[in-house]
Amino acid sequence: MVFFQLIIKRGVPMNDLDVISVLRNENEEYQKLELEHKKFELALDELNKKKYLTPEDETEKKTIQKQKLHLKDRMAQLVKEHQ
Repeated sequence: MVFFQLIIKRGVPMNDLDVISVLRNENEEYQKLELEHKKFELALDELNKKKYLTPEDETEKKTIQKQKLHLKDRMAQLVKEHQ
């Protein structure tokens, strides 16, 4: 949080990549969200390796995609809040 305060006081705007870098190092919620997002990405990769998806696999895939999107939306929200 100190880094954000320094940036704001100096009037230097931060781009998204700068904010993400700070969040990765200083924001526990962002770190958890990013970790969960990666876990969902790996789970989708495993499902996508299958030649055929059962109806249960299809349901699981859609659920994971929705959860992953929800996490990504929250991560984007955190970035906007810290700009």
